[in-house]
Formats: sequence, structure tokens, C-alpha cells
Amino acid sequence: MERRKVAVVSALFRYPVKSMLGEKPAELTLTTDGTLGDRAWAVREASGRIATAKKWSAMLGFRASYDSPPRMGELAPVTVTFPDGSSIHAADPNASERLSEVMGRLVRLERAQADERSRGEIDPQTIFADVPVEQLLPNFTSQTLPDTFGLMRGAFFDSAPIHVLASTSLEHLKRLCGDDSILDPRRFRPNIFLDTSGTGADGFVEDEWLEGTLAVGETVKIIEMKPALRCVMTTHAQSGLPRDLSILRTAAQHHKATLGVFAAIGAPGTIRVGDPVYLSR
Repeated sequence: MERRKVAVVSALFRYPVKSMLGEKPAELTLTTDGTLGDRAWAVREASGRIATAKKWSAMLGFRASYDSPPRMGELAPVTVTFPDGSSIHAADPNASERLSEVMGRLVRLERAQADERSRGEIDPQTIFADVPVEQLLPNFTSQTLPDTFGLMRGAFFDSAPIHVLASTSLEHLKRLCGDDSILDPRRFRPNIFLDTSGTGADGFVEDEWLEGTLAVGETVKIIEMKPALRCVMTTHAQSGLPRDLSILRTAAQHHKATLGVFAAIGAPGTIRVGDPVYLSR
């Protein structure tokens, strides 16, 4: 078996409320169900669907953060900060009413429930920005693509419990996009952002990891990696980043609109910024 060092953990991200901006802790607890506290809450529409920034880009004007680090079996209180700077605790009795007022429609802020299977909202006309749906999903068009997608059972994850992104891949996409684009990892909402500079890697480096296992820190193993299909969320304006349709357009042209990997957790544990990352194949 080949085992070699491929990266160092550069940054960690956790998103307490799905599709809102999140937080950047120095360490994360990873369980077999995903990052502890990640997407633990979501905004549910009156229709029963889960609101996502794939359809409602204004959700990226909200930020959610834990008052203290979440622990196994006990999540800390979550503070939701509104675009005007005011805030409220997610569990406050009037949190949903306040959120409905700001969003301009009836919504409910709620926790993920075990064994529940929810559906997230998309707009088939804009899900891939100005890239035609059939270019990325040959079996569909914007007219035939459903306007919802299934989330993971018992969670508010789209398709996998963990998302990993390498700096070299981001830098490669930046070169393809040109100097006018700001390629910041926040656009892609990873849980783990890896520094792969100085390793000799080039291009979209995660392609070489797909059949392997990533060992992070002392105990964590990341398995079942698959290319992460990007959507319109990568192009939205957020927290100092301007709207930029060329990002998804370029990713579609050069890499089937994928960047980074979605994956599962094969062995749980705690990871920290600065931890080494080894690839086993």
C-alpha cells in the first residue's frame, strides 16, 4: 500500500444553519455522521421544503455560529446574525417569526431530526447559473429538472457528510478564470480546506485521491471520495465576494463543473488546523 503526505489542514469550516454563512474554528470533531454541529439547523418553507441558497441567494447575508463548541450529544446554542447586524438565538421562541419577517415569507427554523428525509429547494432555471442544465446533467433540461432534491436521511447535508477542497485545485481554477475572479474557499463551502502547495501537485489534485483514503491528524480517515459537482452557489455574492458567473462557467468548461470532493468519514476523531494529511491507496 502506498502512503504519502499530500497536504496540511489550512482551514476548517462549520455551518450551523444550512445555506447561511458559518464559522471558522481551529478544530472540528468528525463523527461517522459528519462534522459535529454542521448543518444541524435549516430553514423550512411553509411548503415543507428546506430553503437553500441555491434558490435564495439572500440567505448568504445571514451568519450562524455556536456560542461555544458543540459536544457529542449536546449542541451549544446557535446565534443567527441578520444582514442588519441584529441577532437572535435559533432556539428562541420568536426566532422563526423574526426570520420570516426578514426573509419576507413564512419560514421555520428547525433542528435536524433522526430518520427524517427532507427535500431542498432549487430553481431549475438558475441552478447552474448560465451553464445549460443538459451540459452537466445530460438526462435533464431546465424544463424537466425537478425543483427539489433529496437531502441525506436524518441530516441537512446535500449528498455527503463531509466536503474537502485542496488549495492547488482552487489556484488552478483561478488561473483558468483569470485575474478578475476572486477564488476564495468560502465560495465552495468546504469543511476542510487543505494546503497542497509544496507537494508537487498540480491541476485538480483531488482527482488523484478518488480511489484512496485520506488520514487526517491522529485518527480521522476520509473515505468514499467523489468529485463535488458545483452549482450557482459558487457564483453568489457574499461577505465581500462579488457575484461572478465565470467561476461556474469555467469549472464546467474545464472540469465538468466539479471542484473538491464529497466524502464519508471512515474513522472519527478531532482534526485541527496544521494537521498533516496522508493519502493511502
